[in-house]
Amino acid sequence: MPLVAMFVQHVSVGDRAREHVEFMVAGLRELHDTLATLHIPLVVRPGPPASAITILARELDATAVVVDFNPLRGPRALHQRLARELPCLLTEVDAHNIVPVWAASPKLEVGARTLRPKLNRLLPAHLVEPGDLVAHPHTCATEPRSDPIAVDPSLASNGTSVDASPGERAAHAALDRFLDQGLRGYATERNDPVKDRLSGLSPYLHFGQLSSLRVALGVTAAAAGDTEIRPDADALLEELIVRKELSDNYCWYQPCYDSLDAAPDWARRSLDAHRGDPREHLYSLDEFAAAATHDAPWNAAQTQLRTVGKMHGYMRMYWAKKVLEWTPEPETAIRHLIRLNDHWSIDGADPNGYAGILWSVGGVHDRPWFDRPVYGVVRYMNANGLRRKFDIGAYQDRWSPSADRLPGI
Repeated sequence: MPLVAMFVQHVSVGDRAREHVEFMVAGLRELHDTLATLHIPLVVRPGPPASAITILARELDATAVVVDFNPLRGPRALHQRLARELPCLLTEVDAHNIVPVWAASPKLEVGARTLRPKLNRLLPAHLVEPGDLVAHPHTCATEPRSDPIAVDPSLASNGTSVDASPGERAAHAALDRFLDQGLRGYATERNDPVKDRLSGLSPYLHFGQLSSLRVALGVTAAAAGDTEIRPDADALLEELIVRKELSDNYCWYQPCYDSLDAAPDWARRSLDAHRGDPREHLYSLDEFAAAATHDAPWNAAQTQLRTVGKMHGYMRMYWAKKVLEWTPEPETAIRHLIRLNDHWSIDGADPNGYAGILWSVGGVHDRPWFDRPVYGVVRYMNANGLRRKFDIGAYQDRWSPSADRLPGI
């Protein structure tokens, strides 16, 4: 049987900007050429995904359709509809994670401490080198119709300039650079936004241009030959496997993953008790978007997001928690944060983003802390903490908002 790969262009892309779609499409063009050498046509169809996939399956008299796992409600609804409507077998695989979500745990996990031992028991069976790609033995007698791999010109730009080249080759080059130059010292320096010692791999992981398995195998191999970087490798693997797969577990087993309903009972009760607390500052979505608050570290973080389509992970926690403090209620904070993140972040609309926002606002995967105004017992962060940990002034100097940046969203 011939093998056909398919990509369906969604009519609606929500808050994703043209820059995000351009990054994805550039990777698809490279994938098209790679698959052609393996006798696998890549077919692109516009329109509603369920209809386009079902029509192609009928055209090809397909034996099976294979889809990749995604815990978010849009892809889940698509897969459920395909299971009902396809004229052939539908199989879902989880190439997004190293250990499939449903194999890692049958339930919503409290946090990393409960998921980690489950993953560690299963990792030896999954952390294995995949087989080499070989050309498919059969080709399609008639090439399926394909539309151009193009970007809708009506999509709005968000003005970012992503400092990463798209595609599988660029992804592997970025991984090699990180293993050679960035892994050493990662454990101790990754939380300092001035040193900027992050891997830079998240865009490739988000768009499927690089797999978590490939990264984990590379990091493991590097540490095997150099015991001094073992703590650095462990820190990276904790984030790549435990934290990333915890986010997928959260979105898979928590249907309200993008609302305050997902917060644990202790957090909701505490936030409810503090709804009437006075807020010293209140900002609109446009003011947040324009980095027009009174707080210089927050403005710098938002400016970094608007400039390069990403934000340092440590500043991201501060950024999200302050929106809780500067909005009338936590529900508004969550809506604003999702809008800001998905519109500008190159890896927005991702389980990691939703889990991070609900961690910041609703205490998901966290524990109660000391009670204080507005936050209740949800973990608090302030600018003094930033100053104690790193040179926040240098970060602000690099990412200070400038007058030519457009306000609004």
